Amino acid sequence: MDNLKQILTRIQSTFSFHIMMEMLLEMTGQKTVPNVFINKTHVGGCDKTMAAHKDGSLQQLLSGENESYDYDLIVIGGGSGGLACSKEAANLGKKVMVLDYVVPTPKGTSWGLGGTCVNVGCIPKKLMHQTAMLGTAMQDARKFGWEFDETVKHNWDTMKTAVNNYIGSLNWGYRVALRDKNVNYVNAYAEFIEPHKIKATNKRGKETFYTAAKFVLATGERPRYLGIPGDKEYCITSDDLFSLSYCPGKTLVIGASYVALECGGFLAGLGLDVTIMVRSILLRGFDQDMANRAGEYMEEHGVKFIRKYVPVKVELEAGTPGRLKVTAKSTETDDVIEGEYNTVLIAVGRDACTDKIGLDKTGVKVNPKNGKIPVNDEEQTNIPHIYAIGDILEGKWELTPVAIQAGKLLARRLYGGSTVKCDYINVPTTVFTPMEYGSCGLSEERAIELYGQDNIEIYHSLFWPLEYTVPGRDNNRCYAKILCNKLDNDRVIGFHYLGPNAGEVTQGFGAAMKCGATKEQLDGTIGIHPTCAEVTEWKTLCNITQKVMDRFG
Repeated sequence: MDNLKQILTRIQSTFSFHIMMEMLLEMTGQKTVPNVFINKTHVGGCDKTMAAHKDGSLQQLLSGENESYDYDLIVIGGGSGGLACSKEAANLGKKVMVLDYVVPTPKGTSWGLGGTCVNVGCIPKKLMHQTAMLGTAMQDARKFGWEFDETVKHNWDTMKTAVNNYIGSLNWGYRVALRDKNVNYVNAYAEFIEPHKIKATNKRGKETFYTAAKFVLATGERPRYLGIPGDKEYCITSDDLFSLSYCPGKTLVIGASYVALECGGFLAGLGLDVTIMVRSILLRGFDQDMANRAGEYMEEHGVKFIRKYVPVKVELEAGTPGRLKVTAKSTETDDVIEGEYNTVLIAVGRDACTDKIGLDKTGVKVNPKNGKIPVNDEEQTNIPHIYAIGDILEGKWELTPVAIQAGKLLARRLYGGSTVKCDYINVPTTVFTPMEYGSCGLSEERAIELYGQDNIEIYHSLFWPLEYTVPGRDNNRCYAKILCNKLDNDRVIGFHYLGPNAGEVTQGFGAAMKCGATKEQLDGTIGIHPTCAEVTEWKTLCNITQKVMDRFG
């Protein structure tokens, strides 16, 4: 009798278990166990519970903070990183909003969706650099047999209109892409008023409030001004240059950043009188050997440099745009100089757009010196539900492809169960100076600082591109070098290239360095002939001994 009771009890328990599992399946759509609920909210199985622990939502549930929000994710900033993150999150089934608003420059310049790169950065910069290179190509063309008698001149308005028409098409394309992904795009300025709540103010001043479970900050940077009399009244920045309604004429570029050298370079390539005022060194943070070579090339091709001076005052002399009088002071003596220019372009760096978005209401930590936001290796701020990507991150690359990669991978970690993080090591980049400079990995200064002079081997070479030979120009002005760590099987830790098509050449070496390329492996790689990239058959290059001889005779 006892055995029969035990059997009936087991049958009843099994029957009850199956009924319970059927009910759970109907409620949650989940067939597996465990099936975790917290405070009446279904979390999911083991993987989803662990993911909720990682992103901070588990703690919210345990503390009873599981309130209903308008959105799963609000992205503040419609640049490359913000757009990539928002679209990926929407692909993964989340309800997403993007808020983007461009505060006009002191000159009143504004633009559409897409951020700095698309509107006032990489895209117009590269197109205007290409314009300047076409001018050089026309000079070379006669040596290759092309005959043309008419006077060749450049029309600023035609170029500006063509470039901005293309940018306009990109702006529209981004809006369509967000709509197709069901991302709600709102053209309004976002400001936190609570940790999970923002105020969005549109251009007419109308305020609307939204809440979200998570936020991604992707607000980017804007050009820094000098803080001297006349800078905002009379000067422009790169935010204004690419849509400037008139040809800049005689131009003073203030600064030695890559923006300064790129803009000064292509303006000179259009035939304008260009002077660059440099406070200290060129391309701070880049390899100084390469930076100085790029600057020397510009100087040899018509760009004037005023070194060790800083402007102290800019005054309007006459007319519109008229003439501007710039007064500058030496950084080493009491000398003061003056000069007159049609346009003064400030390019002394950029500031993170984090000071006016209400971060004090959230508790997010910000570096008070530069406005940058410290994050962990998953782009998470000190506040678990708030993340940041792109140029506003402290200690990370300020590059569009980096922001895009970080944005996509962040969305996949938050909502797709991924664990892949953005790799900020050995990121290739190119400075589009008249002689383009591509780099990946460490500068020579940084490599020596990290590993010591005796543990670094440097291989380098000057070279003459085939396409330069017939026109007979720039013989042996191009240059390439690699830095190898002797302590690690001569692993390549720095790549630097100065020459044509630097971006195309550098990209492949970026991939090789990601794979841990060594000097021996590069020696065994067959070059493509006849190209500039074949100079990277490094077995033919000089080592550091020859380099020292070159430098010091």
